[in-house]
Amino acid sequence: MSFLAFLAERRLELFALFSQHVVLVLLATLLAAAIGVPLGIRLAYSPSLARPFLAAASVAQTIPSLALFGLLIPLPFLGVGPRTAVVALVLYALLPILRNTVAGLRGVDPVLREAALGMGMTQAQRLRLVELPLALPVILAGLRIATVVTIGTATIAAAVGAGGLGTYIFRGIATVDARLLLAGAIPAALLALLADALLGRLEQSPRPGRSAAMLVAASVLLLVVAAAAERRVQGRPIVVGSKNFTEQVVLGEIVAAHLESRGFPVLRRLNLGGTALCHEAVRSGAIDVYVEYTGTALMDVLKGAPSSDAAAVRDAVRRGYEGLGLVVGAPLGFDNSFALVVRPEDAASGLRRISDLAARAATIRMGMFGEFLEREDGLRGLQRAYGFKLGLPPLEMDLGLLYEALVHGRADVVVGSATDGLIAAHGFVVLEDDRRYFPPYEAVPILNARRVAEEPHLGEAINELASRIDAASMRRMNHAVDGEHRDPAEVARQFLAAL
Repeated sequence: MSFLAFLAERRLELFALFSQHVVLVLLATLLAAAIGVPLGIRLAYSPSLARPFLAAASVAQTIPSLALFGLLIPLPFLGVGPRTAVVALVLYALLPILRNTVAGLRGVDPVLREAALGMGMTQAQRLRLVELPLALPVILAGLRIATVVTIGTATIAAAVGAGGLGTYIFRGIATVDARLLLAGAIPAALLALLADALLGRLEQSPRPGRSAAMLVAASVLLLVVAAAAERRVQGRPIVVGSKNFTEQVVLGEIVAAHLESRGFPVLRRLNLGGTALCHEAVRSGAIDVYVEYTGTALMDVLKGAPSSDAAAVRDAVRRGYEGLGLVVGAPLGFDNSFALVVRPEDAASGLRRISDLAARAATIRMGMFGEFLEREDGLRGLQRAYGFKLGLPPLEMDLGLLYEALVHGRADVVVGSATDGLIAAHGFVVLEDDRRYFPPYEAVPILNARRVAEEPHLGEAINELASRIDAASMRRMNHAVDGEHRDPAEVARQFLAAL
């Protein structure tokens, strides 16, 4: 009953995400069919061409979906958003359509081809009147497989800001909220079952060609209606992005809701991924603003030397980002340094400072998110600064699962953030950074300079949030999402209303 109440509460957002998912699937599948069927017809009559094309399509399908999305983002005209998602989905859908089109046409009985030739039909007439009608059930079977695969793969599109039901799935993982996971997964599964049943009926139809044409026409009409609804948004929206953990999503919602309150049309591209993805997105103009941390900007983006002087770090980031076509806004009011977190019983046994890890480094199990393994201010630098080396390989997992691993004893130390709400909720202890390894991590808005020039009041509106979010408020908001499983947008609106 609580799950049904949750669905009723989120019905408008859920419908919007479901609609986005359907549009992504329809567009990708129609494009894949428009490319795959004509190409498959050509390949059916050219065995020498068929082998390399089918091999290339097979290779594309073996690339892990998240990796393919990441590889496409830096390409011109793609970046973050639906375009990248659609291109990736088309690549995944091509193989079954190509393979079944080739197999269907090659499976036509040669006797029937000879009979058509004997009747004086041209090659085009044979294809249109004899071969394609006979091959159509096999082609439709390929389209059916492609559609179901696309529905499932489209959930990954949320990682590149394309929306869809994957938004709930990623958010559910980040907050360890089964309701969000199910709210994303169940509609996606039902959509896949519905599409499979519908296309299965189409395969068995006595007139599959006519039925397929009607289905395509209905799909195109739906896409046109969706595009018209999108165009009704007045003005070019400000695109707000965020990284893929709770605090970032909450900050993204705060920025977006604040801009909306100032009359700006806003498009949210939240849960995008790590620092590199968000940085490239704001540089390219795929997003217009997101919140970064000064220490991350200095060391991970600008590759600068660490410093414990917050003002010096802030100035260095402003100068460095200016050369990258970016504007650094005023600090929001809190510092979110990395935090090495342990259970209270381990702290009581003498594990109080990061330097205490050296004596236990051979056996300690440390959990962290993947980006910390690669960052300049991450694990390698930490081990050098404190003179220890882990005896066991670190446990790499999603940010939202780190504290669960600590609670259940799967990790002894996890790398979190100073403002994580679950630290206080579980009574965890943050190890003292006694050698001051981590630089200041002040939260600051990062804006695309071209967009600021186009919208003179954008920078002013963003800077109205300066010094308005302290660490205690951020912790409470993080706990409201992670601990109480509240909607980040609702938490953000409530915070803004209290300012």
